[in-house]
Amino acid sequence: MSQSFTPICSVEQILPNTGVAALVDGRHVAVFRVGTDRFHAIDNIDPRSGASVLSRGLVGNLGERIVVASPLYKNHFDLSTGECLEVPEQSVRAHAVQVQDGRVLVALS
Repeated sequence: MSQSFTPICSVEQILPNTGVAALVDGRHVAVFRVGTDRFHAIDNIDPRSGASVLSRGLVGNLGERIVVASPLYKNHFDLSTGECLEVPEQSVRAHAVQVQDGRVLVALS
């Protein structure tokens, strides 16, 4: 079964080291641009609060891991895997991202 990619926005619409929120097949997704050319997508819903806010979190790193800190409870989510570093049982799903012709596309996992 092949993945179905949904166009989200142009590359230029996501500033480096920030995220945007998107609705993909009814699911709240946070899409992040790390540096100039790396993109990640995870669920946008903070599991602790239920609010759709992870796209507004601060992007950084903890050791070798690229993470976003939830703006509400400051839990860190690995952008490659969706793992919550402080409370692994509150992890979110990570999704596939690709860039084609200057557009960012996401496929749900």
